[in-house]
Order: sequence, then structure tokens, then C-alpha cells
Amino acid sequence: MSRARIVLWLSLTLRSARSLCRARFMEGQSQGPPNPAAMENGTQPCGEERPPEAQETTVTEGAAKIAFPSANEVFYNPVQEFNRDLTCAVITEFARIQLGAKGIQIKVPGEKDVQKVVVDLSEQEEDKAELKESPNLAPGDQPRTAAVGEICEEGLRVLEGLAASGLRSIRFAREVPGLQFVVANDASARAVDLIRRNVQLNDVAHLVQPSQADARMLMYQHQKASERFDVIDLDPYGSPAPFLDAAVQAVSEGGLLCVTCTDMAVLAGNSGETCYSKYGAMALKSRACHEMALRIVLHSLDLRANCYQRFVVPLLSISADFYVRVFVRVFTGQAKVKASASKQALVFQCVGCGAFHLQRLGKASGASGGRVKFSAACGPPVAPECEHCGQRHQLGGPLWAEPLHDLDFVGHVLEAVSANPSRFHTAERIRGVLSVITEELPDVPLYYTLDQLSSTVHCSTPSLLQLRSALLHAGFRVSISHACKNAVKTDAPSSALWDIMRCWEKECPVKRERLSETSPAFRILSVEPRLQANFTIRDDANPSSRQRGLKRFQANPEANWGPRPRARPGGKAAGEAMEERRRLLQNKRKEPAEDPAQQAARLKTFPCKRFKEAASTQARVQAAAAPPCGLAPPPPLRLVSLAQLPPGPRWRKLDRNQAPCASAPDQVLPALRPLGLAH
Repeated sequence: MSRARIVLWLSLTLRSARSLCRARFMEGQSQGPPNPAAMENGTQPCGEERPPEAQETTVTEGAAKIAFPSANEVFYNPVQEFNRDLTCAVITEFARIQLGAKGIQIKVPGEKDVQKVVVDLSEQEEDKAELKESPNLAPGDQPRTAAVGEICEEGLRVLEGLAASGLRSIRFAREVPGLQFVVANDASARAVDLIRRNVQLNDVAHLVQPSQADARMLMYQHQKASERFDVIDLDPYGSPAPFLDAAVQAVSEGGLLCVTCTDMAVLAGNSGETCYSKYGAMALKSRACHEMALRIVLHSLDLRANCYQRFVVPLLSISADFYVRVFVRVFTGQAKVKASASKQALVFQCVGCGAFHLQRLGKASGASGGRVKFSAACGPPVAPECEHCGQRHQLGGPLWAEPLHDLDFVGHVLEAVSANPSRFHTAERIRGVLSVITEELPDVPLYYTLDQLSSTVHCSTPSLLQLRSALLHAGFRVSISHACKNAVKTDAPSSALWDIMRCWEKECPVKRERLSETSPAFRILSVEPRLQANFTIRDDANPSSRQRGLKRFQANPEANWGPRPRARPGGKAAGEAMEERRRLLQNKRKEPAEDPAQQAARLKTFPCKRFKEAASTQARVQAAAAPPCGLAPPPPLRLVSLAQLPPGPRWRKLDRNQAPCASAPDQVLPALRPLGLAH
């Protein structure tokens, strides 16, 4: 029996080796040698890429015309046009402030030639904005002006640390007046070559200076006060954390720092430990995660600046689409830095009902003589268990607890965009977002959401106007947030909010028998409300931006919008890369149904341990018996599975209950007769 098995084994091995050699030989013949004539005529072999110039695409955005590769070799995302338009508007108003103090008036295309009001945002005036008219000119004197596309010797020095195609820098040169120069820097040689071509294409070589360097090293080399930049724009792929330390040192006194963060998965609480490693704060999963992301970024910026006796003053902070964007001014002052601890706060958030409380890290109190005394804060503001639902608290932060915006500055940007709507393609959206920002409560960090409150108590959802009216009737302030259309930003305590929801539940009762006694809904509804809510609609409950029908919250701008893949040399086009990424990640959290053939191949045919040893022996025999490639093709072979092979003599010592290891002759001989090996 063992001899017949060995003969069968060798026969199968020899025929398999012949088939493999013949298949490889036929494959080599079908490919053939390379075609020299095709190479001489300039055609590329299959699989090789064309030159970059043959794959370039021209894009027009704003006043700039940019050529960039169709392949994903230089990063470009058209969805962020709103980001670039808003940046141009903010820098224009910042230039009006800076140059207005020097007696220079900027001229913006499409803007009426009227005397503008300049906002003084200097920290020397107790952090309050004051309105100052432009300096009066003597009769006969011509005012100094700065126009778009002209070099202003006393103008702004701008750095774009990660320029990619140079689109943003070229738009600055062609749309923002009062610039001295713009440095378009990138670490990629291919990107810098593209920047040079685009600079020549747009005729802005006198303003834009291409640079190839590491953005951090470039900023570290400009730490001297005379060499600092007035505006630094950082829009990296993902997190800007590696560049923040250099940026707060390279920006001038009172200069503008513009930072974009697209790693929203980290900032929104999906990975709190990663957020701490990058920004020095723990992010929580919360309905207010987008505003929390803004406050974490501001905390990180202020923390980096404090190391060098500097501090930040936010001008505008927005959460849009898949990223957050902050515009801050950086000042120097040891006395002001001492107040930074009192500007940060920890967040205690209940895991059951979502109620949150803030705990300041420091305490600033007035002392005799008008001096401010700083001390450690006292806390915590909550008990070990939530007072509403009895659940535990999560601890997040620290985060920025001061206002996110300078409303005077935002108002001037909004006025300029509204007066000149043809300047930007996304002017309608800029008007809507800035209008909502001016309606936000500046001194109320974070917010609740309407669906969060109703889902916690398992009741129907009141309208936003009804809930806002109930809060206004109770004497509290309330607003929405630009980061969430269902936001309820209010100075009312969480107890008042739950009292309002208890009153609403009485109008739309919940079946108490379906609630678990330990659920937050049961514990909240089991308490009688102390505050009697009035849901009568008030006129002031409807925001002005909603009444005017402004475009406050952006719908999906295009198909497959969102963050683009990282630029790679010789990479696929952005659309192809996104399709491939989508295909690879399709149903990644859902195990697909297994094909029957794959299931059969995955199942064990032999339950005994000798099967693996036999398979390895077969591989060694097959490698030793491999015939030369010149042999004739083997005759057709009828395949027999290894399950039909008879077991060896030593296998009979195994457990007889293992059915596949049968050794009876009536089960072995039928498997050998078709091969002519059974006698």
C-alpha cells in the first residue's frame, strides 16, 4: 500500500513540474522582446509615465491661472477655494490695518474709492479695538497708495511655507495690495519647478520668490526681528504641529499667522492620545467636536508662543468642510504671557447625557493698585458622578476658553466682501459664514445640539426656534454656531436645559416602561422640572442670517469631495487615487460574504498533523524532479485530490474516529483504479 502511494506521488509531481515549465515558456514567447523601433520613435513602453509637461492641466482660480500635473505629483484641492478666498479677504483687511498706521491707503479692484475706517487691534490699548480715521492730509498732498501687483516698500512680507503649485502665493500677488514680496516655499523640487513656471505664466516674478527648503528651517532662519515675516500661511497635508514652533518665532510683532488643520479625525476625538502628542490636549468625542478642535489648535499655538514670551490673539477661527482654519496675531509681552494659564480650561463631559463643565487652569483676580494677581484655580466643578444621570465624566483639554474671533475685525471683513461680491467666487458663502460668526455668543465655549438633547431623553425633537424661544423666555442668551447648524450655544446651565427638555417631554410623553432604570433618559425624566418652559415662538429667536436667506452652511460642493491624497512623485491622478483608495477601503469594517470556493479552500482537508509534513516533502520532490524546459507537453492529467490518497502505515495508529484517515482497502482502491495503480 505504501509503495503504490509513493508511485502515485512521484507521477503527480513530475507531471505538475512539466506543466509549470511549459506554461512559463509559453508566457515568455507571448511577451516577445522590446521593440527598438518604437523606442526610437519616442513612444513609451507600457507601464512607463509620460513627461510631466504632457500631463499638465490648467486651472483658473480667482485672478490666477495655474498649470499643475494631472497626476498626483503636486498637491491641489479645488474644494478649498473657499479657504483661499477667505484668506485673501483677511490679509487684505490686515494690510489695511498695518499700512493705514503708516499713512498708506490700499486700493482693491472693484472697491469704491472712499475713505476707509481703520481698525486698531494693538494690544497696547488694553486689547480693545478702537476706530481711527485715516490721517488727514494737508492741502495739495497726494496720499500714498498701494495697488495690487505693485511692490510696496513698506508693505507686508508674506511666507507660504508649503506652496505646492504656488496657487495661493500667486493669488496673493494678483489680488492683495500692499505687499513687499511673497516667498513661495516647498521642499519638493518638482513643486518648485512648477511654481517657477506658474510665476512666469502669471507675470508676478517681481513679487513672488520661489524657494526650495524645509519650511521649518526656513522659518528658523528668520527669527531676527528685522527678518521676520508679517504674514505666515501654513496649509499642510494633515497636521501643522511640526511647523508651529518655528512659525510663532518667525512672525513679526503683531504679525498674522494663518494655519489650516485637516487632521479632523484626530482633533474630533477619534484618537485622543494622538491629539495629545501633536497638540498637547486630549480631544473628546462630542457633538461640539468641531469647535473643540478650533480651541485645541488655539491652545497649542498659544502654548508654543508662550515659550518665547509671546502670545496669540485670535482674529477669526472657522470650521469648514473637512478642516479648521485659524487666523491669529502674535505679540510679545512677558506680563501678558502670565495671563495665558487663565485662558485655558479643562473639560468635564458626562458620558451619559453629554453635559459638560469647564475648569480654568489659572485664576486672574484684581488686587490693590489695579494690578492683576494670578493664582491656581480651584476645582473640580463636578462631582464624581453626573448630577443629572449618574454617569461618570471624561476629562478633556486643555483648550482655549477665550473668544474665538475678534468681532470688530470680522465685521470689517464682512463689510468689504459684501461691498465687492464680484471679487471672490465664494463671496456668497463667505458672507453667510461670517454673518453667523457675528451672531455667536463670544463668551460661551462649546455648545449642545438639538438632536443630542432629544435623543438623550428618547423624545421627539422640538424645532430649533421652539428651543431657542424657551431659553429666551427663561432669561438666558442663545445663539447658533457656524460649526454646526443644529447647535445650541447658550449661557444657560445644563440643569436649565434638562428642565426645558422635561417640559417638552410632558407635551410629547415617552413610554417609561421601555426605559431602563439605569439609563440617562429614565433618571433625567424621573425628576420634576423646576423651570416651567414656554415654547411660544419669539421674533428674536430667528437669527438675522436665517431671515435674510444667507448661505450659512455649505452643501456637498462636488462628488467625492474631501481631503485629497498626499502628493507623491509619479503618483496617479487625484481622481484615480481616490477611486483606488475607495475600493481598498470598501466595507473595511464589514466582513464580506465568503465565496464558496474560497471557503472550501480554507477548510482543512486532513485533520492530522502529518499533512503539512507530506506537503513539504512533495515540494522538495517536485523541485528535484523538475524537467528541462525543452520537454514535450505532458498528456492530459485527471486531477485527484489529496483527500483520496491512502494513508501511510504509521497513520493507522491514529484515532479511528477520524473519518478522513480511513485505511480500509475498499476506500483506497477506487481512488487508484483510474490511474492504473491498483491491482
